Amino acid sequence: MTRTLMTIGECMVEMAPGDDGRFAMGFAGDMFNSAWYARQVAGDGLRVAFLSAIGDDAVSGEMKSFIRAAGVKPLLSVVPGKSVGLYLISLKDGERSFSYWRSDSAARRLTDGLDRLPGLASGDWVLISGITLAILDDDRRARLLGLLSEAKSRGVLIAFDPNIRPRLWDSPEEMCRQIMKAAALSDLVLPSFDDEATHFGDASPEATLARYRAAGAASVVVKNGAGPVMASEGSFPPVTVHPPEIPAVVDTTAAGDAFNGGFLSAFMDGASLTDSIHAGCTVAAQVIGARGALVPVKGSRS
Repeated sequence: MTRTLMTIGECMVEMAPGDDGRFAMGFAGDMFNSAWYARQVAGDGLRVAFLSAIGDDAVSGEMKSFIRAAGVKPLLSVVPGKSVGLYLISLKDGERSFSYWRSDSAARRLTDGLDRLPGLASGDWVLISGITLAILDDDRRARLLGLLSEAKSRGVLIAFDPNIRPRLWDSPEEMCRQIMKAAALSDLVLPSFDDEATHFGDASPEATLARYRAAGAASVVVKNGAGPVMASEGSFPPVTVHPPEIPAVVDTTAAGDAFNGGFLSAFMDGASLTDSIHAGCTVAAQVIGARGALVPVKGSRS
């Protein structure tokens, strides 16, 4: 049975440093990254789509062509007179920092004109992130949550990565409130413990898992960097999965996005929670061993 994974968010121009110090242009963004990795490791039974908005300029057209060439269906509305955002990566000891130019990107209008999320049926999945929520104004954010609620009423399943980025929000309080609001709508939450500890005060991955389960999420998978992944699904006991050891961390850009893509491609194919986590870890391990957000990978089940 063929199913669809739709991710929703912003794809941007990426300027990434090479070994020679020069910057190369590409396209990336958390939700597109997850779609890209899911498409790489998934079988023919998974359709992958990316919903966003682009401008009417040349670079927007190049982005659309890039998304399609990756095997991901581009569901991109065009906003006249606008363009796409841009970010630049700086690296130090494998850790990345970003500089952004995205305050008026077309993606901030990605919900305009939508009365339902297209091409989805019962059993399909939608993935959004805290960044998706953060780039939208109040009305458009409410519209997105309404679109997700309508899709859920048709049997579509919702996955949410909080992907906490305080600089994109007006206040920490509003950020946390909106994240928990989206989590309450979600069937699956994919938080990263270090962010949750910093911004929600969680003392342990167990606390993060319990908080999101209490919010209403049926399944929670708590990523924890090089540490063990803790997860819970339905009424089953929590599981702990240790990721593979990495000989050298080159660039952590998109590690969480890659995990999400690998995890969901396996989970949607019927893999167990534990096997799906292993699939996500396998993809992420390859990504942090190379530079840039989009790295050719192989899945643990391919």
